[in-house]
Amino acid sequence: MYLKSSRIALAQTTSVLGNVEKNVASHIQLAKKAIDAKADAIIFPELSLTGYTLRDINFDVALDPHTSPLVAPLREMSSELTIICGGVERAPSGAVHNSAFVFEGGDVRHIHRKVYPPTYGIFEEERYFLYGTEAKAFDSEKLGRIGILVCEDIWHPSLPYLLSYQGAQLIITIAASPTRLSVGESSESDIPANYIINREHHSSYARLHGVYIAFVNRVGVEDGVNFWGGSELVSPDGKVVSVAS
Repeated sequence: MYLKSSRIALAQTTSVLGNVEKNVASHIQLAKKAIDAKADAIIFPELSLTGYTLRDINFDVALDPHTSPLVAPLREMSSELTIICGGVERAPSGAVHNSAFVFEGGDVRHIHRKVYPPTYGIFEEERYFLYGTEAKAFDSEKLGRIGILVCEDIWHPSLPYLLSYQGAQLIITIAASPTRLSVGESSESDIPANYIINREHHSSYARLHGVYIAFVNRVGVEDGVNFWGGSELVSPDGKVVSVAS
């Protein structure tokens, strides 16, 4: 299966920390708007169902997306459009993962577990999440052959390569990237350094692998940390098709 002609909504949102029910309600509201706009899919940021700085409440918000009643509204609405979002997955082994969920056709179509949870600087994900072990391309009814990554994953060239090698024509990355400001006299000094660096990554991967790159980052402030947004869609020639503030 190849890339389909599709309309995708990039949902650059914030989250209520630790409140899955409220976040699901927000997801449903935006999904309805996406349906009204004739979108085939909507993509939310990393850990959009829970908020990012969870620490010890990670077990409290962990769920099985196949069976949890909390996300039943997302499973049901995915009969109308594909919904990609981030949450804490409780695996059959009992471990918890920072995962991306793909709801499609009324069920869970795919789960990607973050392979590289960062644990440096302000990040401490390996204290709270078990890392994933694979990146797999898959066939989406609405989008064609795609692959999913979570934030830090796209900083490791092996994963976009593996997905493109498996035939992905669209690589989606959901993120919760904190703001780091540029310094100096550059004309871009008022733009977060994160966006400038990430834009270069996205354009490079898109050109090298001949794929579309969809990147969805969150916004807002949580536990004193600001998130910079800058969600974008990049075409296979490395050009930015659309970018959010």
